[in-house]
Amino acid sequence: MEQQKRHLHASSFGAAATAYAEHRPDYARAAIRWALQPAPGPRVLDLGAGTGKLTATLVETGADVTAVEPDPAMLAELRGALPDVPALPGSAEAIPLPDASVDAVLAGNAMHWFDMAVAGPEIARVLAPGGILAGLWNTVDDRVDWVAGLARVSGSAAIGPRDTPASWRAVTADAHLPKTGVAARFGSPEQAEFPHGQLRTADSLVATLGTRAGMLVMPEQERQATLGRIRAFLASRPETAEGEFTLPMLTCVLRVRRL
Repeated sequence: MEQQKRHLHASSFGAAATAYAEHRPDYARAAIRWALQPAPGPRVLDLGAGTGKLTATLVETGADVTAVEPDPAMLAELRGALPDVPALPGSAEAIPLPDASVDAVLAGNAMHWFDMAVAGPEIARVLAPGGILAGLWNTVDDRVDWVAGLARVSGSAAIGPRDTPASWRAVTADAHLPKTGVAARFGSPEQAEFPHGQLRTADSLVATLGTRAGMLVMPEQERQATLGRIRAFLASRPETAEGEFTLPMLTCVLRVRRL
């Protein structure tokens, strides 16, 4: 049942690909530099690349980037936004690249969808010796009072344990490990977090939260009720009631080295 639920959530994004491309945040550049710092070279695979949020920032850092994404609608958005980046259909469990062809594999808000019993050996296969695997997650900083209130109102479908600084480390610490008896292909994890933010309005923040997997798979009546509560909360807070504001965030990184 858990596997079916994960597949349902992971496959929900294509229907919202345009909204995802418009509203999801990018990633802190300092987080990407830290993720790539031990990599033996500049060749980077953005795995589960979605609409290219991480891909675009990797390009800006000067990395030699290839993107792989399983969802056709998400891949089409990525190719439209970044026509010069090689962007291939594929998945973490079936990567369409040769052995030892990249120096780092990065996954932006995607590693938790991977079946690491299959994806771990595949990622290790395409990594050069000493290569790096890193997962990046954007979390909302609920140490800020109004953000904590937003998390309470939104519920776990929109802002879950992986989405807040208090719990992301525990929730993602074993994201690189297989859930079965398959041998691990990576060394001990390192974790770090980096300040980030996204300029939003109340309407665009509601739209952003509406692209979360838990929200996308909700029955429509429940989804609209949840979004309505979020909208009312934002209208009630002086920080978010009018105009633009910065949503305080952290880009959080799990980094491991290929054994």
